[in-house]
Amino acid sequence: MSAVPPRFVFFVVFCITIGGLLFGYDTGVISGALVVIKDEWHLSNTQQEFIVGGTTLGAIVGGLFAGYFADRWGRRVITFLASVVFIIGALIMTFSRNYSVLISGRVVVGLGVGAASMVVPLYIGELAPKEFRGRLVTLNVLAITGGQLIAYLIAWGLADVHNGWRWMFAISAFPAAVQLCCLPWLPESPRVLIRRGKEDRARAILHRVYGSKVPDSVVDEELESMHRAMRTESATRYRDLLHATNFRPLVVACVLQLMQQFSGFNTAMYYSATILKMAGFSSTKSATQFSIAIAATNMVMTIAAIAIIDRYGRRKLLLVSFVGMILGLILLGIAFIFIVGLVKITKDTCAEYALCGACTLDDKCNWSPGAGLCASKGDGMFPDLTDACDSTTTRERAGTWLALASLVFYVALYAIGLGNVPWLVQSEIFANGIRSKAGSIATATNWVSNFIVSVTFLTMTQHITASGTFWFYAGILSAGVCFVFAMVPETKGLKLEDVQKLFIGSSLPFLARGTSAPPPLPKPDDLSSDEGVQDTAAEFSDAAATTNAPPSITRHERRSSRRSSSGSGTSASLVNR
Repeated sequence: MSAVPPRFVFFVVFCITIGGLLFGYDTGVISGALVVIKDEWHLSNTQQEFIVGGTTLGAIVGGLFAGYFADRWGRRVITFLASVVFIIGALIMTFSRNYSVLISGRVVVGLGVGAASMVVPLYIGELAPKEFRGRLVTLNVLAITGGQLIAYLIAWGLADVHNGWRWMFAISAFPAAVQLCCLPWLPESPRVLIRRGKEDRARAILHRVYGSKVPDSVVDEELESMHRAMRTESATRYRDLLHATNFRPLVVACVLQLMQQFSGFNTAMYYSATILKMAGFSSTKSATQFSIAIAATNMVMTIAAIAIIDRYGRRKLLLVSFVGMILGLILLGIAFIFIVGLVKITKDTCAEYALCGACTLDDKCNWSPGAGLCASKGDGMFPDLTDACDSTTTRERAGTWLALASLVFYVALYAIGLGNVPWLVQSEIFANGIRSKAGSIATATNWVSNFIVSVTFLTMTQHITASGTFWFYAGILSAGVCFVFAMVPETKGLKLEDVQKLFIGSSLPFLARGTSAPPPLPKPDDLSSDEGVQDTAAEFSDAAATTNAPPSITRHERRSSRRSSSGSGTSASLVNR
């Protein structure tokens, strides 16, 4: 195969990843819009959290149901519906006149975001040649980060424009319209077509995916691999996810998605302008400018991840990412000690706050630069009250720049691994018949975690301090390092139909030797009798367990155990699980 995929593949990936761009834009635009809306509508911290969380709430529902309907209607139909929902939500937000209508628009957009976040990596993962799957799926994450960067740039440009926040929301309708125009030229996933009995169409699409120079035998082998997988898998219902061979990858996918959100990264995206105002960047515009630097870092490092993910693999990048993010969060917490102090934002009177950073975190307080003290909002004795802090002391200036540097470092390490690997692994590790349903549960896990983090961040900064909040996220990531080391296998270079075999057996990934492809599935001719089914299934499990089984257990003992269990009424396939 050539060193790069055919242009047809790039066209399909470009069109489908518009959904990722919209995902990034709609989650990122709120950072710049919120600092304007909260002043215009006099919003409390709780109201701000629910404006941010509205999209996440919709995404939970959209991601959960997208998997079911992607199996019934196909990937293209879900992409079409997501585009329509994006447009409707953009219009509701643009013309909203009060808090409730704005929340409604955010929830509607969230439905599209959730559907896109589930179907886009799934679609690309099923269509992409295995040699390029890591890079092509990660292009969706690049589109997400590009959408966030565009959102920050637009927010910065419209920061001082009357009703600029309405234009921020309106602009999101245009990419969705472009995707609608692309959809007639997008093919359905070959695996969906095979399931529907349309092998000729699937073959034609695979020929275009692999390129005209690839011999027919390559396409035939790919089709046969899909057929073998479908003949041997029976998982088509949600309850089949409880089977061990499906449940293990489901746990891996869900925990990785949970870690992605409980790393606290999206608080850096949603609240970056707010965090930087806390950190001493005095004006909304200057805080938004530095938010652009953070989003640009995210995008540049995602490009770096695309270049290396198929070379170094998923596990290594995840482990490096986790360790680097922990260091970044620890430094960010230290920076906020310099700026805010280890102060809970629960004082009875504003005068009790000695530092501007702590003062402005309290809903009821503002800072007076002239008097150098904290006072209640609207206090007539201090006409210069403001919610922004100027870094005037050496300590505050050091904290301000340490906060920015550590935030950039944290985002860079996120983008290199945790930002993209969960979506890639999710698109790889499930059997074809259950992939959409399992993917929808993992996606819903991501958005439930996202919602929890987004609606608790400002409250946590008040009750356990800003530093305590960042260190709390660092503690969660420390547990994540152990999980990745013990439970996440390497999937680079394997066909989708081979990846699930990595979860057969009981060994943990760090005990496995190498990442060679597991043995092939049995041919249908070998399954001609009940005894043949049990013997062949046993041989397949033995081959898969050659690395996984403890050396003290012999192949004969394993087969005897299986047949004994079968005689007592337990199927060989269940024992293998």
